[in-house]
Amino acid sequence: MKKVVNVNLGGRPFTIDEDAFEKLSAYLKLLQVHFKQMEGSEEILADIESRLGELFTEYLETRQIVTMTEVKRAIEVMGTPEDLGAEEEWEQINSNSSGEDVFEKRKKTKTRYTTGKRLYRDRENRIISGTCSGLAAYFGISDPVWVRIAFVLFALGSAGTVILVYIIIWAITPEAKTAKDRLMMHGERIDVDAISKKVKEEFNEMEKQFNEFSESFKKKR
Repeated sequence: MKKVVNVNLGGRPFTIDEDAFEKLSAYLKLLQVHFKQMEGSEEILADIESRLGELFTEYLETRQIVTMTEVKRAIEVMGTPEDLGAEEEWEQINSNSSGEDVFEKRKKTKTRYTTGKRLYRDRENRIISGTCSGLAAYFGISDPVWVRIAFVLFALGSAGTVILVYIIIWAITPEAKTAKDRLMMHGERIDVDAISKKVKEEFNEMEKQFNEFSESFKKKR
């Protein structure tokens, strides 16, 4: 008989057995230590928790309790301490455990998880709603302007039918709000490295735009 714990992971409720909970807690603490000095760390950790919740939902199917098996599978997908180059931090986090190492030390092949593409509205490249840029990402079209042109041309010859289709797609398609969403929009793998890289790229882009705006403002003065 094992104790179980109720947790909320990325907005999803789970019941998890005590051993699995300890391992998952240690893993999340490792990620907090790993990313604590990085700009955007809160967004990175929130996206990782959300992805872990999705993985547990996928693994459980009709079962109700998350076990060590599901936690280990999820860590393999998201990135092991060895994958992150964080073995030393992992040792420190688990140094107070009762003798038995909570993570089996062995050489692992780095796991890559590739998700199928999902349709989102791309707010980063939007003119109106991001619907056309989201469709471009989904169908692998490098420049969303071609999708916009297609919508305009079809709208001119369809007496409003295409406009109605556009509005329906707009209404039912979620917006890509997080780094995880934007990775899924392009069908890219989702693991710790990919999420953190995406967030860093976005913060760098924001910093670049801010610097350009500042320089432009100084010149005008």
